[in-house]
Amino acid sequence: MSDLDDLPPFPVLMDPADQWKWPAVPFEWSHAAAAEDHAGAPCSIETAFGAVADGLLLDMDPAASTLSFRNGHKGAAVSLPFARFRSLTLTTLLRAAPPLGGGIAERLPLAAHRREYRLHRSDGQVVSAHTVGYVEAPEGLYFFIPIDEERSLQRVFVPHNAYVKCDVGPTARDLAAQHWVGTPQELLAAIERQRRMPVLPIGQSLLVLGLVTSEQLGRALARTSDETPLGERLVNAGLISRADVDTAIAHKMGYPLVDLTRFPIDREAARKLPLRLAMRHHALPIMIDGQRMIVAVDKPSRLVQLETAHAVAPLMLVAVLASKGQILQALSDLSETNLWTESVSIRPQFYSSTR
Repeated sequence: MSDLDDLPPFPVLMDPADQWKWPAVPFEWSHAAAAEDHAGAPCSIETAFGAVADGLLLDMDPAASTLSFRNGHKGAAVSLPFARFRSLTLTTLLRAAPPLGGGIAERLPLAAHRREYRLHRSDGQVVSAHTVGYVEAPEGLYFFIPIDEERSLQRVFVPHNAYVKCDVGPTARDLAAQHWVGTPQELLAAIERQRRMPVLPIGQSLLVLGLVTSEQLGRALARTSDETPLGERLVNAGLISRADVDTAIAHKMGYPLVDLTRFPIDREAARKLPLRLAMRHHALPIMIDGQRMIVAVDKPSRLVQLETAHAVAPLMLVAVLASKGQILQALSDLSETNLWTESVSIRPQFYSSTR
């Protein structure tokens, strides 16, 4: 009998379509694919008693609330019920993919997706940590923990039996949006104040816009030896885009910021700009005030393009700021209500490919 005959008959080969897979990262982020290891995924398991065991995750069966685990490459495979552990961590990190042609790898979008969570465990303890997105499933919670200054993610699974509840807090962008304009009355007052507003530091505008976290800004400001302008410094670090800098410059000059998820968009105003032009210029008319058309854009230069096209003449255009994502989502929602008679398809790739 050979040594191979002594090994347990595991794992059983299955149709790849039926094999369990770890949930994908729940937001758009260019990262290298996790390396496939047919011997299993390196992992660390915290048992129900607090001990830690390192080994290989071979498979998971959420319906049966069990996973298959091997304690090292030569250890025997065992079936471990979810009730016997508190958490499972994949020790191989997901890392940002290097961009084609070189350059700075894309950082994790912390401002938009990082949240603090408080996990109330079944043993009465409360664990607090940060996650960049999460997936809630019947079998439990999958967290994505930022590592290495937002360049990598560590994946953690907490089985449902290990916790009573989980409180998930807002992102930096959510907190910022609470202070954005949400009503027509507030917007008209903000436009009136615009002429008297002091010019803000660009760092403060980036925070108000929810484009960076306070930690990211603090790290950038601490690099006193770097004489590069702050916005350029953050772009070079891969934390924000040049379009984000343009938006922050507009905000620091006093342009009001509107939360389109709360603002009651005037449908008649929106209809005055053809959908094709609205999509092309990332612009959405949101209200009419006398002879003024107030248009939400992600940067004021969009308005110059619209004025050149004589899109809504003879109304005078007034720019206010909104996030590109909110503008595109609002256009998509309005198009589905047949607000425009023209037939224009807003494809999913439009959101990620347009600038």
